[in-house]
Amino acid sequence: MQETSRTRIIGILAHVDAGKTSLSENMLFRANAIKNLGSVDNGTSVTDWLDIEKERGISVRAADTSFFWQNYKITLIDTPGHVDFSSEVERSLSILDGAVLLISAVEGIQPQTEVLIEALQKLKIPFLIFLNKTDRAGADIELVIQELEKDFSIKCFNAFEIKNEEYANVTISKFWDESNYSRHLELIERIAENDENLLEKYLNDKLISFDDLSRSLKHASLNQTLVQVIPGSAKTGIGINELLNTIVDFLPAPTGSSKGNLTSIVYKIMHDKNIGRLVGVRLFDGLLKVRDTVSSGNGKTEKVNQIRKYRGQVFDQADCLQAGEIGYVAGLSSFNIGDAVGLHPAKKQKFSFDLPLLTVQVFPLNKPDYSILAKALQILSIEDPLLSFECLREEQELHIKIRGIIQTQILSGILKSRFNIEAEFGKPTVIYKETIAKRGFGYEAYTMPKPCWAVVKFLIGPGERGSGVVYESKVSVNKIKQRYQNEVERTISKALKQGIKGWEVTDVKITLVDGEDHEVHSNPGDFILATPIGIMKGLEENGTTLLEPVLSFKISAPDDSLGKIAADLHKMRATFENPDFENSKVKLTGLVPLSTSLDYAIRLGSVTGGKGKFSTRFSGYQAIANDLGATRKFKGISPLDRSKYILKMRGAITE
Repeated sequence: MQETSRTRIIGILAHVDAGKTSLSENMLFRANAIKNLGSVDNGTSVTDWLDIEKERGISVRAADTSFFWQNYKITLIDTPGHVDFSSEVERSLSILDGAVLLISAVEGIQPQTEVLIEALQKLKIPFLIFLNKTDRAGADIELVIQELEKDFSIKCFNAFEIKNEEYANVTISKFWDESNYSRHLELIERIAENDENLLEKYLNDKLISFDDLSRSLKHASLNQTLVQVIPGSAKTGIGINELLNTIVDFLPAPTGSSKGNLTSIVYKIMHDKNIGRLVGVRLFDGLLKVRDTVSSGNGKTEKVNQIRKYRGQVFDQADCLQAGEIGYVAGLSSFNIGDAVGLHPAKKQKFSFDLPLLTVQVFPLNKPDYSILAKALQILSIEDPLLSFECLREEQELHIKIRGIIQTQILSGILKSRFNIEAEFGKPTVIYKETIAKRGFGYEAYTMPKPCWAVVKFLIGPGERGSGVVYESKVSVNKIKQRYQNEVERTISKALKQGIKGWEVTDVKITLVDGEDHEVHSNPGDFILATPIGIMKGLEENGTTLLEPVLSFKISAPDDSLGKIAADLHKMRATFENPDFENSKVKLTGLVPLSTSLDYAIRLGSVTGGKGKFSTRFSGYQAIANDLGATRKFKGISPLDRSKYILKMRGAITE
């Protein structure tokens, strides 16, 4: 068995077009895992093997592969760089031990780079920085390092000298080794600053051995107090060997053992056309063998029918998975992303990229394909739960949530290549929400036609912004039995899926303050029926306020473009702090509605000649006037149409 001490599970993370897949390809080539270098542009790279990835030249799914370097087994996960596919990055982060953050030395810190740095720092994942494209005009590694240290509080450790930067004949050489380290006092100081013992020796002019410095540097790397920087070129292979050496020397090994109890997590779901559903798992401890039986989250026991280890599109059959490995398991039909297989690994802090804030309707080009399209979207939603696929059968409508328009283009290609379905997407709509405007009551007495009896009275009031839904009951079990109250509580979330403006209701506090059941006529279904009617009556009587998603933003641009940018921001209803000027650049931060800024990155590029940067993060929802947002027609039969709703709930009619 492979010892976990000689194993590395790392991710390659980057902003789109920074050269991430080229880096993965060259790492495989240098490690003799592939005979010829593939090309992103030609669609021949190992990790971009989906038809749509080959066609578009971008990664849309995280792909893993393994290879050996200096007798270390490295499992590498190549993640998408485009923000529309950041859910793949989010799931990958949950299983990484270390990471390589790829930054273009030409473009510098780009919007997605900022989010990735924030994620790595919050999750405390040790990482290295590979500064790519040093052979391109405009490359400036010193400028990038300065920005990393100033804006992100990253202390960089760069032990490489670069010559002919910006030119095709660029070279790098490591000037930090046992023979000459003592001449580089600045690097010694950087290490000693994070090590009290070494700092004391340094201040007292005592000799510090290279081994002591190396051990301290590794400790600092693992704790992110120092982040090592390797310059190079992913396309030409410059710096790749140095990067691989740094990975095995300074990034952490898995901590588990194959002798431990089975501990693993599902991080990915794939569907193979021959054997169906494949569950991607990362093993932290123990062994998982073919024909093992394991328990799912819902208590169902299932058998492992097959195990695969993928290398891009190619896979090998395996008898088992052991600690420190990633594999794909057939037979586990009840397991979903985030579920444990065996024991759940120790809880790690989570980092969530922005949730999808757009919804879009999907149409089959051929109407008879409606049910096939619905099934395909359901499969894609299992693979990416944030798609939140919704099938409105009565309206014959199919809806998904997305992050951006590029995602719809990619999904269209996937539907065609994987499922042979041609589909088109409607115009994306911002996902608004609503909240109750003032405190008031909602009441429903469902007592006819018998047998039925459910009386409920709710006090509904506004909650703190971002608080979601808070529910409590102040009704005695002598008035409404506990089993009926349980149904009321379970139904609340469903009752709030659509408010009187057609959007999900949030930031409310709902209290059950009165009601009654009947010893003979009541049953649980009566309270399931009465609750949405009572809630909707309360919302209608007291009114609701429309809420829109708002983004926090950062803009960096040439200072002579400030006037035009400020004018744009005012038109977009943005609020922002006083500008910060430095080195002929201006920086602005503030808040802006999503609805007015959807294409602002493109507009900013036009205003600034491509020199402006616009990065955003979801900040929250804020109240707006109805005419500034959008309302929707209620989907299905509204509980406010009481008679018809009761007939529907009793199965007397279909919509």
